[in-house]
Amino acid sequence: MKLTKMEHSALLVELGGQKLFVDPGSFTTALTETAGTVAVVITHEHADHWTPEQLDRVLEMSPSVTIYGPAGVAAAAADYDITVVKPGDTVEAGPFTLRFFGGIHAVIHPSIPVVDNIGVLINDDLYYAGDSFVVPEGVDVGTLAVPAGAPWLKISEVIDYVLAVKPKRSFPVHEMLLSRAGKDMSNGRIRSATEQGGGEFFPLEPHESLDL
Repeated sequence: MKLTKMEHSALLVELGGQKLFVDPGSFTTALTETAGTVAVVITHEHADHWTPEQLDRVLEMSPSVTIYGPAGVAAAAADYDITVVKPGDTVEAGPFTLRFFGGIHAVIHPSIPVVDNIGVLINDDLYYAGDSFVVPEGVDVGTLAVPAGAPWLKISEVIDYVLAVKPKRSFPVHEMLLSRAGKDMSNGRIRSATEQGGGEFFPLEPHESLDL
C-alpha cells in the first residue's frame, strides 16, 4: 500500500492499481490523476477538507466512485451522492477496508458550532482522525497522520495524542497554516513523541510518498 501526502490534510492511498483519496480540500492543489479512484473519504464539512471542485475532478475520471462522510458532509454536499458513515462502521471499497471512529470535530471555540467528524482506519494500518484527537480504542496503529497546526489545537495536545496512540510510524498533516519555522518546530515535537513510543517519524512534504 502506497501513501502519498498531498497539501494540508489530503492523502492519496494506492493499492493494486486502485486509489483512495482522503480530504482533498481548498488548500490542496487541483487533483489531476484521479482515474482508478474507488473511494473518497471526507472527514468533515470544512472547506479545507473538501470542495465541490475537487470532487468533480474525481468524478470526471472515476464516475462510479463512492464518497464517504458523516451526516454533516452529506448535508453540506447535498448535490453529491454521499454514503453516510458513523463511528463503528466498517466498509469495503475495492482493496480498501475502512473503519470509522470519533463522531465530532475538536472544539475550536465555544462560539463556533461543533460539526460532525469521523476518523478513518485504512486497511488496519493507516489512521487519520480528521480534525480531532480521537484515539482508536483496541487498535495497534501502524501509521498515524498527525495534525501539526490548526485553530483547534496546541502542540501539547498533539504530543499527548501521539503518546496515547503509540504508532509505529507517523507523519504530519494539517500544516498549511504554518510557516517553515512552525513546521520544523511541530515536526520536532511529533518526532520526539513518536520515538518515545518506539516508533519512527517521517517528515513528509506534499507529494512525498511512503510504502506501508
